[in-house]
Amino acid sequence: MFQTTFLEHLKNELPKNTSTIEAVATALDISYDAAHRRVSLKSKLSLDESVALARYYNLSLDRLFETTSSEFVSIEKTKHIESELDLENYFKDSYNSLLPLLTQKENSILYSAKDIPLFYNLNGDTLSCFKYYVWLKLLNPKFATKSFNNFAPKPNLIEAGKKLGNLYNNLNTHEIWDITSINSTLKQIHFYHQAGQVNTKTAILLCDLLKDVIQRILDKLIANPNQFKLYYNELHLMNNHVLVNTPNTQMLYVPFTLLSYYKTSDKHTCTEAEIFLNKQLQNSKLLNTAGEKERNTFFNKLFAKIDALKQLIVATELLGFE
Repeated sequence: MFQTTFLEHLKNELPKNTSTIEAVATALDISYDAAHRRVSLKSKLSLDESVALARYYNLSLDRLFETTSSEFVSIEKTKHIESELDLENYFKDSYNSLLPLLTQKENSILYSAKDIPLFYNLNGDTLSCFKYYVWLKLLNPKFATKSFNNFAPKPNLIEAGKKLGNLYNNLNTHEIWDITSINSTLKQIHFYHQAGQVNTKTAILLCDLLKDVIQRILDKLIANPNQFKLYYNELHLMNNHVLVNTPNTQMLYVPFTLLSYYKTSDKHTCTEAEIFLNKQLQNSKLLNTAGEKERNTFFNKLFAKIDALKQLIVATELLGFE
């Protein structure tokens, strides 16, 4: 009963003119004959095979058998992060989660950027190390009194971050930003400088490196307009949701703590998220085609916010009131 119902549902969800036998063989990486035996019910699908097929073709087993309300969704969540090793494993798990999806042709990522996408802060420079420091400081009580100048991330952590960041750099991405998308990074630099855990010289360097990040994004927008699209949205608050689209499946990543996220491939949920994000796109300005004046206005506002923080840091150092 299970296998018959499942295969019928799979057949209905496949693109037209797609062979069910071929679909099973592809997803399970088995021979055509082995797939034929399963489709013809001569061999049983194992539980692992059923789950693999459901994941590959974005089928919800819960919805198939109506074992839950339509208001409930099966999700997977990342592990809790408290240490450098946890953060390293987080990068590795994120890489392994994205890679199978992004190696498929015609894939794309739609990123609603409340903050600067973390992928831009994983290249191993001082700003990347500062972001690791901030994340660990907020997640690990042992970092409470550690200053940034005494923090040196382990090489394995840096390499895991670079690997994840490089994966994102070569993808077909659509990002939705607001002027406030850089605010959290600016606040972090300002806060830890005021707290005496980042010295003035380093704080200014972090501002300069943040400007480099924004400049690279601008250069990427101009150099790769077909692969990278940047939207400016003034109407909606971003939420750091990430929707991955491939010809066979979708995956939605929803943050629930500082770095941790829920992940689901539930078809109805991903479709609803896609509809919402597409509405955001409709109310956004595509900076790739907006014209040089409007594009420069957006980026100059970002640069001006960074310069304002630099001036505040220098002024605080010179006045020495605190």
